[in-house]
Formats: sequence, C-alpha cells, structure tokens
Amino acid sequence: MNAADKAIDLEITSKIATIVNLFKQYFPSAKADLKPWHNDPYTLELVDPDSIDIGFHFPGWSPKLQSRSILVQIRFHRGQQDNQHRFIGIDTAGFNHNGEAWRLSTIDNWQIEGKFPPATDAGEKLKLFCLGVFQLFHSS
Repeated sequence: MNAADKAIDLEITSKIATIVNLFKQYFPSAKADLKPWHNDPYTLELVDPDSIDIGFHFPGWSPKLQSRSILVQIRFHRGQQDNQHRFIGIDTAGFNHNGEAWRLSTIDNWQIEGKFPPATDAGEKLKLFCLGVFQLFHSS
C-alpha cells in the first residue's frame, strides 16, 4: 500500500521518513515517491494492504543499479489472533525500460536475482539499506 496512505500517525510517519532518509544515504540522487501505486480499483486489488510501499526514482539511468526506479515494499504479517502487524522483511525490485531488471527479498534468501543485476557495490548498499530497515523495526 502507498506509504502516503499508511502515514496515519506520528510513529509510522517518522519511520517512513527514516526509511527515505536511509535510502538516500546510500543513493543520494534518488527521489522518493510515497505514492508508487495508482488508486484505481484494478491496482488496489493487487496491492498488499499490509505493506508500506515506496518508490525511488533516479534522474535518467543509474548504471550501478541497472535501474531507473526501485520499488521498496516493507512487508508485515497481520496476526490472526491479536490482529497485530509484525515486520517480516523487505522486497525490492529495480526497473528499467524493459520492466523488472532485478529483485532482492530479505524474506527469502537476501540474494539479488534477475536479468540485469546491479553492480556488486550497489547490491551491497541495497543490503545495508535493508539491514537498517530491520534495525528500525526491531528497535521499537
């Protein structure tokens, strides 16, 4: 779900801002998009209501990331008994003019997979960003 729609209280708004700032520490030229999804019924049907989704766009093309845009999805699982949202990990994907170039999931194996993976140093920065998000959600 769009991060802008999830920013309903001070705690989550602060965490979203921290996530954006953390990403920009590693990739300063990125511009955050707190509404990466359209609000049409078809798109909303496909979007995970328990995630916080942020898009990051680069001016032109990022050769190190092999992407023009990156989608970051902070994933949660809602408990059936207590209805609490628990942080479970992050899914990221880089997109170029052909569509999805690569994917990194901390829920699976922390490996970058795809036809056009980022350069090794950029991939390590992505993993450090993900680790920072883990620390943010596990410290509260």
